[in-house]
Amino acid sequence: MHNNTTHKIVALVTAFFLSACSSSDGGGRYKIANDKAPNSAPDVTKVEDAHPKYEAYSRGGNKKNYTVLGKSYQVMDTGKGYNSSGTASWYGSKFHGHLTSNGETYDMYSMSAAHKTLPLPSFVKVTNMSNHKEVIVRVNDRGPFHDDRIIDLSYAAAHKLDMLKTGTAQVKIEVIYIENPESIALATLKDTKLHYIQILASTNKNKIDNLATQLENKYKIKTRIKSSDNLYRLQLGPIAHQQLALQIDLDLKSNGFPQSYFIIE
Repeated sequence: MHNNTTHKIVALVTAFFLSACSSSDGGGRYKIANDKAPNSAPDVTKVEDAHPKYEAYSRGGNKKNYTVLGKSYQVMDTGKGYNSSGTASWYGSKFHGHLTSNGETYDMYSMSAAHKTLPLPSFVKVTNMSNHKEVIVRVNDRGPFHDDRIIDLSYAAAHKLDMLKTGTAQVKIEVIYIENPESIALATLKDTKLHYIQILASTNKNKIDNLATQLENKYKIKTRIKSSDNLYRLQLGPIAHQQLALQIDLDLKSNGFPQSYFIIE
C-alpha cells in the first residue's frame, strides 16, 4: 500500500515537472506537431487582405526580449523599412481559437500571421516568389520558431498564396508602415522650412501676372515670379505648413494645373 502511494506521488511529480519544462520555454505553445488544415473550411478566396492603418504597438505583445525553445529573440522597436526573404510556413487548426501573443484570438480564416521579431501589430505584404501571388496580412503573433522560416501565415493567407499543398513557400515580406497621425501633425507644427508650389512657366508676362492675381485671391496666399532667359515661373508661397502646401498642390492639380509641383527652401 505504501509502495503504491509512493509510486503515485512520484508519477504525479514527474508529470508536473515534464509539463513545466515543456511550457517554460514556450515549447507546448509553439511545437507544430499535429497541426493541420480544417476538415471543412469556408470559402476563404473571398477573405479580404488586411487593411493597413495606424495601430499603436501593443504593450502585452512586445516584450523586448523573450526566449522560446532555448533561443532568445529581441523585438524590433519599429517595423519601418523592414523587408526580408526566406521560407514561409502556415499554421491552422491546432491554434484556431487560442490566444495569440498579442492577446487576441487566432482566427485561421483571417489574413494574419506570426513573426519572431516584428512589433505587434504590423502589416506585411507577402509575395510568393514561385507564382508571384501576394497578400497583405496583419502580424499579431510570434513564430515560427524554426531557424529556416521567417513568417507563419494563417490558413486563409496560405490558401491565397497557393502554398497549402507544399506546406512552405519562398516568399518576400515587406512591412507596410503607417505613421502615427499625431506625430505627423506635430512634425508639421514644428516645420520651419518655406514651402512653395510651382504653378507654371511661360514667356507671357501678362499671363503670369493675371494668373498670380487670381491665385492670390483664391487661396489668400502670396505669389512670387522668378524670371530667367525671358521665362517667367509663377510660384505660390511661402506656405508655412507642409501639409497645407500638399493639400493646395493637390487642389491645383485637379483644377487645371496638373504640372504643378512642390518646392521646399
